Amino acid sequence: MIQQQAFIGTERMLKGGLHCHTTRSDGNGTPEEVIRYHYEHGYDFLALTDHRIYNYKNFASDVPITIIPGMEFDNPLEVKGRGFRCFHTVCLGSDREDGNGFGQDEYLEAGTAKNQEEYQRYLDEFHAKGNLTIYCHPQWSGTPARYFEKMQGNFAMEIWNSGCAFIRDMDYDAAYWDELLGEGKIIYGVATDDGHAMNEHCNGWVMVRAENNVKSILEALKAGAFYSSCGPEIYNFYVEDKKAVVECSPAAKIRFHSDMHPTEIIVSKTASVTRAGISVDGWDYVRVTVIDKNGKYAWSNPIFLG
Repeated sequence: MIQQQAFIGTERMLKGGLHCHTTRSDGNGTPEEVIRYHYEHGYDFLALTDHRIYNYKNFASDVPITIIPGMEFDNPLEVKGRGFRCFHTVCLGSDREDGNGFGQDEYLEAGTAKNQEEYQRYLDEFHAKGNLTIYCHPQWSGTPARYFEKMQGNFAMEIWNSGCAFIRDMDYDAAYWDELLGEGKIIYGVATDDGHAMNEHCNGWVMVRAENNVKSILEALKAGAFYSSCGPEIYNFYVEDKKAVVECSPAAKIRFHSDMHPTEIIVSKTASVTRAGISVDGWDYVRVTVIDKNGKYAWSNPIFLG
């Protein structure tokens, strides 16, 4: 049996937010309000990723939530008046005493790279300072895979972004992910909110198998020991005897995905399927999407087979 990393181990699954904004940049809620709102919605950990200003601080010190150090970095691309394109990166780092090279409230200027090759220097700096990086909202950024597929070191890309999904109907179902996976890149998928308005928070999250501390959560994220969701739950996902199997909360539809293979779909008219499997003989990898009766999604990370 090959079991996806999220379903190995005895640690409980932690609910977390990896991308949100406050009044420290362009969000509507104060840091304290945003932290309390997430805790009230069952979050175990949260990163406050305001634009180009680094944060370690829990601004609601009485709230028992783990704050993941981080920020969002942005780099506009010059398109000569024809539209808009950009690179955005969420940085998630260790505690300062564990080697994070950024300081509290450290402010960065916006990037000036004109292409992904030039942008790599920023990623290299973030990684050298002990941070994991996420490629953000590729559709909203106007960047199909060819614009960012050569970037090195991103552990994940956003496959759901609540702000983009709600306002622009973009970045809501893993755009371009299979293009990168099909190239043999090991890159995981995260659901985030990128919340600016308060009603954009707490709509997309990751469920991480880890102890509830910064070091353990980051290690689990880097290893892909998580799944992403807007509502449905995934209890297990594995491949055995060349068959991929998922166990989940009641679903109306379950989809199995891989590059170079048409999507395999199991449909339940009563929205009650909780287990499904298909043959993946000859597949290089497999990932699964679970869709509930309300049209809300959950996404596994891939199991690599090739």
